[in-house]
Formats: sequence, structure tokens, C-alpha cells
Amino acid sequence: MFVLDAHGTPLQPTHPARARKLLAKGRAVVARHTPFVIRIKDRTTAESEVGGVEVGVDPGSRHTGLAVFTAQAGQRRGRYALRLHHRGDQITRRMRQRAAYRKGRRSRNLRYRSPRFDNRTRPDGWLPPSLRHRVDTTLAWVDRLARWAPVRAVHAERVAFDTHALSAGRSLEGVEYQHGTLHGYEVREYLLTKWGRSCAYCGAIDTPLNIDHIHPRSQGGSDRISNLVPACVPCNRAKGDQPVEEFVTTPRILAGIKGQAKIPLRDTAAVNATRWALWHALNKRLRAHAASGGRTKWNRTRNKLPKSHTLDALAVGKVDAITAAVSTVLVIGCSGRGTYTRTRTDRYGFPRSYLPRRKAFFGFRTGDLAQASIPSGKHAGSHTGRVAVRSSGSHTLQTPHGPVKTSWKNLRLLQRADGYGYTTQKEARVSSPV
Repeated sequence: MFVLDAHGTPLQPTHPARARKLLAKGRAVVARHTPFVIRIKDRTTAESEVGGVEVGVDPGSRHTGLAVFTAQAGQRRGRYALRLHHRGDQITRRMRQRAAYRKGRRSRNLRYRSPRFDNRTRPDGWLPPSLRHRVDTTLAWVDRLARWAPVRAVHAERVAFDTHALSAGRSLEGVEYQHGTLHGYEVREYLLTKWGRSCAYCGAIDTPLNIDHIHPRSQGGSDRISNLVPACVPCNRAKGDQPVEEFVTTPRILAGIKGQAKIPLRDTAAVNATRWALWHALNKRLRAHAASGGRTKWNRTRNKLPKSHTLDALAVGKVDAITAAVSTVLVIGCSGRGTYTRTRTDRYGFPRSYLPRRKAFFGFRTGDLAQASIPSGKHAGSHTGRVAVRSSGSHTLQTPHGPVKTSWKNLRLLQRADGYGYTTQKEARVSSPV
């Protein structure tokens, strides 16, 4: 649990049992419900020993993992874990819808308006809104963690694959492309991502994959990335030292393999651009350490941890051993803060209904976290969830067990809506003690 002193300055995180004791004795009060933060009333940072924590960031296309941990003598101990669910796809869909509306208006018989696209320029470091959203959301949560915990440094993946380690300007030497070194992890992770973790020849998935040369080395084939593909064990043995033209006889499949081998990872390039922008922004705020996705996988595999965004965040950067990981992850969904529009549109973009001009009714807004104490009826009892307000005062509480309708008089506000939805889930099981 996160702990603040009497003046709101972050202290060292504590165990939930310790937080419950402080609350029961009246020495602390709840400062925030989700994530749970307490404030101690009779202690300051001058009277406390604050060792500090560090934050690991594992950026992704749809999800981003954040891990708060303590680091000492090369060993890490997980303290808190968060997983952000981005809404980049929703932003892209809304942008396309808006563009379609504008295109439709331009094609109608409306008054003439001179074009304005000629004077639109993009500043340096510009990112599309769907990518900028990922950067801004991750930065916002790193800033929040810095307000609740004494963050001393942050570790972030700057690139998914270390292109310098991949050595685009030279061939891989010896058995570097197949053995389990850090270099091998960079190459394998790149190829697995590029080919969808399936065999390039037969499309088999969920099977051990080797790295094979499209043009055999025995016939002058190079060890460059563009000449390497993942192949299952049967295909790798059957192909041997044959050229791909002799092994693959179907023209369509052969053309697909050759075309895919030359195509760069556009999605990965976009994510890498996001990671660079995120790393530069983090470096301006805190002491940031850069890492690559290959090193993260290497650290996670060495410590026998399963694959997840939060465990990847715990394994980012230089680490000798991971001694503990959290068992529960806070899952954060980007729900937004509502909309400025006051109308609902039909398929052509014309208004079909109108919305209220204010968002708050009887002291509540949609998205607020509240507790309902219903004295009688079908839903009698205590319920906690997010509020969906109505102008009549008959609000709906969205709980894990379903919606509960009740009057605003039975609701007690716990936390104002902040644009995010919160749930919890169990962390991926660790195969062996670490």
C-alpha cells in the first residue's frame, strides 16, 4: 500500500496488514480509494526512514505494464503492479469517423469554404493521436506513482529490439543467431514477432521453433535478419540445405515467404517511436534508464517468471535476481472523462437526440466511485461501484455482480471520476520460487 506522511509527502510503501492496523488505531486516514493510499497523521518524512523505490515500464501497443519495486544489491522485490489498457483503437475509429463526416460535408451542396490543409504543419516529435495517447497515459501514471511513492529512478524499454545488437551493418557470426545469449534473444524475439510466432513454412504454432536460413549458408547465404525465418523442427530438418525455391513448391506460399522476409515491422516501428518519445519524456522527469525488449525477456526467463506485461516491467533493465513479485495486479482501463458533444448523430452525421448540458446531478457524475446502502428491496445491502447518473436522481451503480438502481440519497461518494476504470486480477502464476 502507498503511504503519505502528515504533509502529503510519500513514505516507503507498506504491507496491507500494516495499513489496516494503522487505520484501526486511528493513526492514519484513507487518502485515496483506488489505488489505495493512506496518510499517517502523526509522522513526517524527517522522522521516517525512506529508502525509495524504482519503477519499471513495459510499453506495449494495447497494454502497458508498470511495476513498483525496491532494488538493493542487484536484487528486486516487487511492491505494486499496474496494467494500463490503452484506447488507441477507439481513438483511431473516432478519428476516421470524424474524417468521414468532414468528407461528407465537403461533398454536399454547402457554402464554399477555402481549403485550409495547405498551411497545416506538424511540429518536431509529432505522433498520431492514438500513439500520443499511449505516451501521455503512461506519463500520467508515472507522475501519479511519484506522488504516492518515493520514486528514485525509472526503467523503461526504449526499443523492442536492440538494432545495434542485431547489427544491421554486418552478418551475425558463428552460432550467435541460435544460442541463448542476450544477442540471441534479440534476434529470436524480432523474428517471432515478425512472423506471428509461427513457422514460416507450414504456419504451425504452439511448437518449438528454430531459426532457419531462407538461402542456405552452405550456398552463400548470409546471416542477416532478412535471410532468417522461424521454422518448426520438422520443416527445419526437411529443408536442410535446400534453397527455399526447391523446398516450397507452391508459388503463392513462396511469394508470401519472400515478401514477408523483406517487409519491416511497421507496427513495431510505430511502437518503437512511442517508446522513444516516452523515454525522452521520462528522462526529463526522473532518472531514466533505457533497456530493450530482448534484455527484458532474458531477465524474465533467467528468473523463471511467466510472460505478462507487469512481470516484464519488473524485469526491465539490468537486474541480477528478482526475489519477489506481487500476486494481484491493478488493471486500469482508459474510460475517458465524457464528451463535449451535446448531441447524438445518425449515420450521416446529423443530430438525432440531445444530451443534458451539465454532467453533475445531485452531487454525482458518471464514473464516480460510490457506495450504496440500500435499506430494503431487491438490492438491499451495501454495494460499491461506478455511478451512471440520471437527471431524475435514480442513478445506476455498476458493480462486479451487475447493475444496481437506487436513489442518489442512498449513495456515498468514495472517489471522484478520474477518467479510468479499475479492476483487479491475479498475476500470472510463477512456475518456481524466485
